[in-house]
Amino acid sequence: MACLVVFSTAPSLSVARQIVRALVQERLAACVNIIPSVESHYRWKGKITKDREVLMVMKTRKGLFTRLEKRLKHLHPYEVPEILALPAVKGSRSYLSWMNLELK
Repeated sequence: MACLVVFSTAPSLSVARQIVRALVQERLAACVNIIPSVESHYRWKGKITKDREVLMVMKTRKGLFTRLEKRLKHLHPYEVPEILALPAVKGSRSYLSWMNLELK
């Protein structure tokens, strides 16, 4: 099973929790970690911006990425939400087996 770790940010803890609940409930992510406070610096519409955000770290299967991305965009309040997927090169067999069961 090819696994991905997907990163996204949200404007608040309550928004992140709403997004995460839907993704886990719909079995698009087996597990999502919420990191409650990150400081993001970026350029947006010609201005350098700094915001406090909430980081979501999602674990999913490669074959579910397109559906997860579409659902995340639908749930997300940002015009252009951060959605970055990285391959999970290795993982414990027991964790990957659990993920496989949860993402069916």
